[in-house]
Amino acid sequence: MTRTPLVLGVESSCDETGFGLVSGGVLLGQGLASSASQHADFGGVVPEIAARAHLEAAVPTLRIALADAGVELGDITHVAATSGPGLATAVHVGLAAAKSVAWSLDVPLYGVHHLAGHAAADTLEHGPLPAQSIVLIVSGGHTSILAVGDLVRDPIEHLGDTLDDAAGEAFDKVARLLGLGYPGGPAISRAASTGDPTAFAFPRAMLRPGDAPFSFSFSGLKTAVARTVETIRRAGDEVPVADIAASFEQAVVDVLVTKAIRAVQERDLGTMVIVGGVAANARLREVAAERCAAAGIELRVPPPRLCTDNGAMIAAVGDLLVRSGAEASGLGIAADPSAVLHGAQLPLPR
Repeated sequence: MTRTPLVLGVESSCDETGFGLVSGGVLLGQGLASSASQHADFGGVVPEIAARAHLEAAVPTLRIALADAGVELGDITHVAATSGPGLATAVHVGLAAAKSVAWSLDVPLYGVHHLAGHAAADTLEHGPLPAQSIVLIVSGGHTSILAVGDLVRDPIEHLGDTLDDAAGEAFDKVARLLGLGYPGGPAISRAASTGDPTAFAFPRAMLRPGDAPFSFSFSGLKTAVARTVETIRRAGDEVPVADIAASFEQAVVDVLVTKAIRAVQERDLGTMVIVGGVAANARLREVAAERCAAAGIELRVPPPRLCTDNGAMIAAVGDLLVRSGAEASGLGIAADPSAVLHGAQLPLPR
């Protein structure tokens, strides 16, 4: 008797240890542990600390996911794991855990591209992606506009990427400038909630005619914020943290939404998907909803709990791969910390 596929997803690319269980496009349960508090004193993720935290969290977090789904380890029929990109030591831990489970159960193993996982996260909330869509990925390490067809069957086309800092990186650095702590995204968002987004006219990079239409650059914005803070402090005045945070956040959001909508319109499509850790930002969600509604574009954004790194999104890709009949990657798959996104599965099928 053939069992209904039950896919375990494993994510460990940065500072979250995630396990998720998906069957037939439905999220059954997940477990998530974060080592973010251990990195706070350093203002960013320390790879060795993250890897050690993954080792300590792997088994307890897997047990939480199994309990949440109400299944046993032996019920798993397939395993999917992030095999890149990410911090090398961190990716290796999760991939090794996934290989151990797949080997012990004698089930197929799929290597998954981390960013494809973010795109797949939306399917757990809103169902299958349309035949063609524009996906804006905004996270701590990546800011990209992608043209996506069938997520696991078709090549993924990069329309534009960040040329320097990713949006999430810029949030972290500006939060540090303002003394708001780490991680910067939630800290900036909290501070901005009481600020005036028009108080400071920070630059909107690469929106001029002749600029690369779908590429991003946030290093100049970060520098503008730093100079503003320095000027205020030199004058002996108190830094208006809330106003600077709100103005910075609005500048990032304006660029992200403007370019993503441009991509949808130039491709003559009807759907825009925003995913990744920064997709949890309330201002981004609000502005994107307003501007997409005005442009007649369907906006899809997963709930905040599925925006940050998690095992559910990796399980979602694995579930799609299984249902598409894709050949498994196998236990010999290696971690690829610098993997470029061309397809959902790693390595790409030959």
